[in-house]
Amino acid sequence: MGIHVIKMPDIGEGIAEVELGLWHVKVGDLVKEDQALADVMTDKASVEIPSPVAGVVAALGGSAGDMMAVGAELIRIEVDGSGNHRGEAAVAANEAKQAAPAAVREAVQEPKHEPVREPVQEATREPAREAAHAQATLAPVAGRGERAAANAVAALPVAREPGERPLASPAVRKRAWDLGIELRFVRGTGEAARILHEDLDAYLQGRGGMSGGGAPAARSGYAERHDEEAVQVIGLRRRIAEKMQESKRRIPHFSYVEEIDVTELDTLRAELNRRHGETRGKLTMLPFIARAMVIALADFPQINARYDDEAGVVTRHGAVHLGVATQSKAGLMVPVVRHAETRDVWALAAEVARLAEAVRSGRAARDELSGSTITLSSLGALGGVVSTPVINHPEVGIVGVNRIVERPMIRHGLVVARKLMNLSSSFDHRVVDGMDAAEFIQAVRALLEQPALLFVD
Repeated sequence: MGIHVIKMPDIGEGIAEVELGLWHVKVGDLVKEDQALADVMTDKASVEIPSPVAGVVAALGGSAGDMMAVGAELIRIEVDGSGNHRGEAAVAANEAKQAAPAAVREAVQEPKHEPVREPVQEATREPAREAAHAQATLAPVAGRGERAAANAVAALPVAREPGERPLASPAVRKRAWDLGIELRFVRGTGEAARILHEDLDAYLQGRGGMSGGGAPAARSGYAERHDEEAVQVIGLRRRIAEKMQESKRRIPHFSYVEEIDVTELDTLRAELNRRHGETRGKLTMLPFIARAMVIALADFPQINARYDDEAGVVTRHGAVHLGVATQSKAGLMVPVVRHAETRDVWALAAEVARLAEAVRSGRAARDELSGSTITLSSLGALGGVVSTPVINHPEVGIVGVNRIVERPMIRHGLVVARKLMNLSSSFDHRVVDGMDAAEFIQAVRALLEQPALLFVD
């Protein structure tokens, strides 16, 4: 047996170090060739590092959130044959044994400062007392079958170290909060004892309304709380935080909000979907707004621009590379529709849908997440009445879409119901004057309120 050392590869972009975002393996795992080992974060994207060999993980080179230099040791894998790290197989095996508890902690991304339950400790923690407790609790349900017994086991309190934070996704934590369940009492059946929705279900069924002697009953909505949760800001969330801070620190934003009557546009959209939805795809409002922006930008090149404030150079772009802010499970990302000026509303809709799916599934390439010249942001039905979007540095403008609301309007002396929507936009006041921004949004408004103009070359 030998040791194969995998070092942090140079993934381009001229960077010297990357952030270790997530381990997909832990010490002792059997890995196959081309299996994903870890995710690393650059300034622009998350990149999977695959394994070039098959073997058993012997040691991990860092923890989630660590910054690692290109060329640094990422992972050691024990392989058949001599490997590429000759003469140190015995040393590596000994290191793997000593590092196993720490490596498990790294694999589940627990913050370094929090106490973590080690597997060895779990196996030796007062087995006789827990077994007696389980037997005593299971006795009343012995005649109810295996499911009742399993639920009763799930309802037993879990012995965790003081301050230990159970592993669970944000969705599971929110549901537990809503149900009045304290996660420290729930047994997790997921990887690394992660608590799943099924564990909450089993806990509720097994608890059966118990209020004493075991797991606590659901808390009152007025109960005093003292729990806290420390969440380490790493990976994409840290990149988002740094990007937003840089944008607000360097760019003097000003916002401009205008109300748009989209009644005719929505009628047109519905008719196009009725006629062509099955063959050309369904249309939302977003591709129409994108097309209106492309047409209007032809007369406002100072807005379709990027500002290098260190060099003091504004680059105005003829091509419209439209960034579309997209929410993923990991956080907000901005994939780019290249050459939006060449696409009609159906092509824009198809490309936006493709990029959104790539982002949400984690398959977006680095070049799909960079190079935008202006950004379009929308929260859909959650868009609120007004927003103040943050400019995607080094761009100089961003257009935010608020939700559509049917409200009364006076038209030709009559009160009528109309569908209204606000555009909330922000601009870099260093290079975009207020009048230019207002005229640009008014041009977009005119196109959306007379949507036939969107189809005129």
